[in-house]
Amino acid sequence: MSNPPPNFLQRLQSKWNLQSLRQVLLVLLVFALTGFTILFIKKPIFDFLGISMERGGFWKTVVYLLLVLPLYQIFLLAWGFVFGQFAFFWEKEKALFRRIIGRK
Repeated sequence: MSNPPPNFLQRLQSKWNLQSLRQVLLVLLVFALTGFTILFIKKPIFDFLGISMERGGFWKTVVYLLLVLPLYQIFLLAWGFVFGQFAFFWEKEKALFRRIIGRK
């Protein structure tokens, strides 16, 4: 009888080279908390800058790309630190920046 295929969490553990399923759950928690943090701070930032949340537009997109996305990266590292997963997220951040600037 063959082994059953790995479940979703086991596949993530393998893909991300994590040591345990507990670590996978912590990483997923960090992603969730980072997303919620950005969700809660985006509106106050846009309100402070006088950008309406009701309409899309060029300036809203520019502000989002220049301010909110970098804040996401910072909060990702901060939450990673809080939950003991800073090294994992720091490696992912370095890989992202290498990809952006075109280095291997």
